[in-house]
Amino acid sequence: MSGAARGPAAAAIAALQERERRTFARAHPQAAELMQQSERHWQGGVPFHWMRDWPMPYPVFVRSAVGATLHDVDGYAYDDFCLGDTGAMFGHSPPPVARALARQAAQGLTAMLPGERVAGTGTLLAARFGLPCWQMTQTATDANRSALRLARSVTGRSEVLVFDGCYHGTVDETLVCLVDGQPRARAGQRGPPGDAAAHTRVIDFNDLAALEAALADGRVAAVLCEPALTNMGMVLPQPGFHAALRRLTRRYGTLLVIDETHTLSAGPGGCTRRDGLEPDLFVCGKAIAGGMPCAVYGMSAELRARIEAMPANAEHGHSGLGTTLSANLLALAALEACLAEVMTDATFGHMETQALRLEQGLLELLARRSLPWHVQRIGARVELGFGPAPARNGRESAAAMLPELERTLHLYLLNRGVLLTPFHNMMLLSPQTAPAAVDRLLNHLEAALVELAR
Repeated sequence: MSGAARGPAAAAIAALQERERRTFARAHPQAAELMQQSERHWQGGVPFHWMRDWPMPYPVFVRSAVGATLHDVDGYAYDDFCLGDTGAMFGHSPPPVARALARQAAQGLTAMLPGERVAGTGTLLAARFGLPCWQMTQTATDANRSALRLARSVTGRSEVLVFDGCYHGTVDETLVCLVDGQPRARAGQRGPPGDAAAHTRVIDFNDLAALEAALADGRVAAVLCEPALTNMGMVLPQPGFHAALRRLTRRYGTLLVIDETHTLSAGPGGCTRRDGLEPDLFVCGKAIAGGMPCAVYGMSAELRARIEAMPANAEHGHSGLGTTLSANLLALAALEACLAEVMTDATFGHMETQALRLEQGLLELLARRSLPWHVQRIGARVELGFGPAPARNGRESAAAMLPELERTLHLYLLNRGVLLTPFHNMMLLSPQTAPAAVDRLLNHLEAALVELAR
């Protein structure tokens, strides 16, 4: 593998992947047996189809997950850098959250009434993220869907705008991409209710000229934006992008929705607090309650006033916002504990220290191996990219991907006790991630690259 090449030869990748698949199968007989049993009653053998997206022949079955370590039914332990694909970013079962859940479980799970923690938790959210008014849902998908409904309701506009390569859960309006400069529904969707692109405009991330052109006719209710693209590799904003985004949305009367579900890794208040973003609506899910199904969306005082000035909806159960279990007592307890006791400056300090250690180690590895790749980081979230330079938008990031190399490296690492997310090369550092775990990841990754270069 030479420095001039983008990566290893296809034949070397295929041979190593096949060897590692055989190694996995020999080492995981209990998982194979459970998979066979599970296929009788679960589609694909798993209770959620994403669980089949890993590079191994069948998934590992989890026996326990505590801190930054996962144990499977075959007796193996893994340094977990996937962390539930962000949901367990603060470690598996953070003790304050686990204690709060145990206490609340004995006092009621859901009641369709506010719990006594509501006032205090609202104060914590407002202080942390800077928006004064909040609502709870169970997932960030639900929160994003609610935010877009509110934006259309308040503005009287039907269009929304997203960035190519974005990820906002399974909200229909966001499952779109750019094809030859035009919005098109993403391939692979099952049974969409209609043309997902019918009311969605899609532009490249960091393209301010395209942004202004898309907003200029005054028909866009909301821009839904991650502070950085995180599900198409990692694409960071160019200097001045967010300030211009805020200025243009205000100029054209468009609401700005910031989705921090993945970028909460940036610090105690996400990118919103770190970078001084000023969203009209703010969404965060996954890790916000320590891994308990929970999400929140906040709104500015101005937007709250606009919503409350609208005619009352006599049929609240048919508003299209929320579900019966939204803001249940158990989720509220977890949210309060995570905000108050887990998401501290000290927690994020440790996470960022280890992420810096990993980032530097990856850069040194790439230099030693003369590899024309790059590394990006958002706080405790690190991404290895196969392109020679950081991408400016989703298309550039997608073009640089090497899916078979990615799968092979992930499988090689898993067989040696290091777990990465099955999607691209995201590595997340938790409060319990130890320096030794970072070193093991780097050592095994380099060993894989050495083998591929032979």
